[in-house]
Amino acid sequence: MSTLVTGGAGFIGAEVVHGLLEGGEKRPFIFSRNPSLRLLDDVADQVELVAGDLGNFSHVLEAVKAARPEVIYHFGAMLSLPSDADPAAAVHTNAMGTFHVLEAARLFDVKQVIFSSSIGVYGLGIHGDFIDDFTLQRPQLFYGVTKLFGEQMGLFYKRKYGIDFRCIRYPSIIGPGVRTPGAVQYTSWVIEECAKGNPFTINVNPDTRVPVMYIREAGQAAIMLADAPVESIKTVNYNIDGVKPSPSAGELADAVRAKLPSAKIEFKPDLELQAIRDEGMKPLDDARARNGWGWRPRYSLERVVDAFLEELKQNPQRYE
Repeated sequence: MSTLVTGGAGFIGAEVVHGLLEGGEKRPFIFSRNPSLRLLDDVADQVELVAGDLGNFSHVLEAVKAARPEVIYHFGAMLSLPSDADPAAAVHTNAMGTFHVLEAARLFDVKQVIFSSSIGVYGLGIHGDFIDDFTLQRPQLFYGVTKLFGEQMGLFYKRKYGIDFRCIRYPSIIGPGVRTPGAVQYTSWVIEECAKGNPFTINVNPDTRVPVMYIREAGQAAIMLADAPVESIKTVNYNIDGVKPSPSAGELADAVRAKLPSAKIEFKPDLELQAIRDEGMKPLDDARARNGWGWRPRYSLERVVDAFLEELKQNPQRYE
């Protein structure tokens, strides 16, 4: 079976590629605007790289034509803060890029598209104590707007053209190697910077709670969703969560200090982003993913920090 991973050299995409290779996939295709395979240095000789821009339909068509995939994992995107800073570029990459992937899938008879969305599709006016798959979606950040558009396009292509579209709304993903700024990237950077001996300032209040998941589980979840029997897919666009309960920024800092006693961590909230987080962050209900296709997070906060530090220790040059 041939597989194409857009954004396959990126943070979550690279983890999906590793998971596919571990599962026996032969030479998955990677579509990326960035020719660097830094996060795939250990398997660079086992993948096929196709360079291109998601916003360029010809590039996407050529990639899908070359790969002839049965499955596309669509993980290429601009993240939250860059999208807010340049909405036009976010439309080009996130909105039109997703349209191009879906249209290419239709034209080349791709059976399945797995889409990486975000809990950023939620935001204003969240009622109740939890966010579930049917909570009203009114994103505050432009990134969330483009991801919501992608979700709805996927549902249309599923209904109209029979593409087996499936989607995960990810929480904040914790792992080494994050380079692009995001609204809650402190969850990764506080561990990595402290491990490198650098002081770190968390830009939220200590009591701010953000749903988080370790990068390893993020990749596994995408492959699990793709492999699930079609009769198990009822909701299509699924929330998933990781560490339960969602740790506060203060608890995350304490977990880092427990492993790195010399860590210097301070708090200086960004008031604009703090207001957005306070409005849009509530505990996630991922019961439909658990009951539908067997999603089960296994990492505690302590295990997340341990795994992160071990990865940095084993592969220091990868994350320089």
